[in-house]
Parts: sequence; structure tokens; C-alpha cells
Amino acid sequence: MSDRVRVRSLAKINLDLRVLQKRPDGFHELRTIFQTISLADTIGIEYQRGRTRMELNSNVSIPGNLILRAADSLMKSMRATGSLRFNLTKRIPLGGGLGGGSSNAAAVLLALPALLGKSVRFERLLELAAELGSDVPFFLLGGTAAGLGRGTELYPLPDALSRPGLLIAPGIHSSTPAAYRALHRKVLAEIPPDMINKFQAVAWNLEGAWTNDFETVVFRQHPQLKSIKGKLLKLGAWRAMMSGSGSALFGLFPSRELRDRAAEWFRKEFSSYQVHPFAMVTRGRYQALWRRQLDVSPGNRTWPPQDRYAR
Repeated sequence: MSDRVRVRSLAKINLDLRVLQKRPDGFHELRTIFQTISLADTIGIEYQRGRTRMELNSNVSIPGNLILRAADSLMKSMRATGSLRFNLTKRIPLGGGLGGGSSNAAAVLLALPALLGKSVRFERLLELAAELGSDVPFFLLGGTAAGLGRGTELYPLPDALSRPGLLIAPGIHSSTPAAYRALHRKVLAEIPPDMINKFQAVAWNLEGAWTNDFETVVFRQHPQLKSIKGKLLKLGAWRAMMSGSGSALFGLFPSRELRDRAAEWFRKEFSSYQVHPFAMVTRGRYQALWRRQLDVSPGNRTWPPQDRYAR
């Protein structure tokens, strides 16, 4: 006997990203604002009772794919056995700072309990997510959220004003470890108050100035990325930034017409680029998507939506 589900695994952009200092544990202290967007991978999951076995098929080869790691850790946590087959269709560009792998891992953590008819405390899912990667916990929540510490300490924010978006992925490899090293952050016992105050000002007013600390060092290494940002602004973007440590850049536009015109220009001038129009996805829409994907009753408002058959 088998059961299956097919889910969309959404990407994210960083509306603001500040690297404050290096921590004694070797990680960096971050302040960031995450935002889910409509660009998504698709994951088909099939479960069959029996001995434990896992298989992943993907249209793109990804060494160390987080899907199998997430499934293994969750199956052990649920003390469950069975055969799992995953079919991954990637649309989120790899290595773009868009959280595709983290989103895939979170999708497994959200989908498997419902598929197996198990109940897992949300706190436990957050723990498993943090062990898999710094961005993974955010994708258990979606919408607009402030990320602190490594990015795993999350606080929901009011929805950012939705604007038509355009994502440009030029296929340039930007090394995250190298970007961190280039920032030359020192180990500090305390965070300077002015750094905290500047981030708080942005979090309280999402229409204000946004910053990505990685742009300075990554643009120096890859001037082409700075040119893409400049072109997005010249084509009418209200705001343009690099997401994460790159190399994907996004522009938010005042209208869909301007966004579509910019997309057409990039496709014509740079045929090798991946060009993806997108919409910003609120937390309400994100959670409604997951309830539909897992066939949860509309009247069941618990989160995460683990009981597929509650009526």
C-alpha cells in the first residue's frame, strides 16, 4: 500500500542582510529579512510501508542533496519505517542565494508527517531544520520574517508591500565562504548598538533603505553582477538587490508592465541568463498553499498542517 503527494517548494529573497560580527562558535551573527516568492521547485513524494529505503530522482544532479538528509532525520525522529521515493524538478537556480536546497529540505519536513499520518511538534521540526541549515527553519513558516543569529532565530513581520518582481540568475558561481572571509568580520563579545539600530529601523519600515552587506565584496569579485543591478534600476525597478551571497539578483517594480518589459529586455540581450518573473508570497498564502498541497480540511487551522484527514 502506498501514498503520495506532490508539493511546490518556494524560493526566498533577502530584503535586507547584514553580517554583524564573527561569533566564538565560528558562525557569523546575522540580521536579515526573509521573503518567500512564487518561484518554486516541485517535489513528488511516494511512501510505501515496509523496510526503510530512500531514493531521489532529480532533473539536476545536486551533491549532498538535503532532501534525503531531511527525510532520514525526520523518519528517525518519528521512529517510522518505509520506502520513500522523491522526484525533484528544479526551477530555482542553483547557487543563487535563493534557498532552493533549504526549501526542499523544509518541504520534506512539512510533508512527511502528513503523508505518514504522524504528528510532530513544531518545536521539534524547527530543531531538525536548524540542524540541516541556517535557512531551513524559515521555510517552515514563510512570508516575511526577521532572521537573527545564524538566521535560525525567526520573528514574523507584517507582510511587505507586494510588488511585481523579476529575478535574474546569470549562472556565476559566488562562493559563500569566500564572501564571508572577504568581509573580514572580527570576533566581538557584543554587537555595536548602531548596527542593531540600523536593522531595527529597516524591520519597522520595510519601505525604507535595504542593504546587503555581501554586495560590496561580491560585486568587487564579479563586476557583472553590479551591472545587472544597475540595469534593473534603469529599467524601472523600485528596488534592486542581490539575494543572500549571490549570485542571483532581483528587482521589484512599480507595475507588472514595467517588470515584463524588463524581463523581455534581459531575455533578448542575455539569452544565457535565467529570467524569472515572480510574485511575493505572504505567510497567509504560503500556509494556505501547504494546506491545499497536503489536502488538509479548510477548517483545520493548526500549523503545521499534519492531519490530512481531519474533518
